[in-house]
Amino acid sequence: MIKVITADTFESEVLKSELPVLVDFFATWCGPCKMVGPVLEKLSDDYAGKVTFAKLDIDKAEALAIKYSVFSVPSMLVFKNGEEAGRIVGALPPTEISRKIDEYINK
Repeated sequence: MIKVITADTFESEVLKSELPVLVDFFATWCGPCKMVGPVLEKLSDDYAGKVTFAKLDIDKAEALAIKYSVFSVPSMLVFKNGEEAGRIVGALPPTEISRKIDEYINK
């Protein structure tokens, strides 16, 4: 399951999370974002209990997109212990997204 977060819930849901969190910075008008959505939904099941998956609409949280230098979507930032541990940019194949998640959460 993917949590929908907002600028108001970002700190509590992401920065203060006990688990690593993958945040999908997306836009409703973004075609590649729509392709990545189902992939992340499947991966959220695969990583249940290990990684929290969340999505954040950049048009509704523009200040956060700027703060984290999100210049293209989809951009998936992995946060661990309140810090950015890595990022995945673009509509990559599921195996590549999974490989990068593993790399970032095991740093």
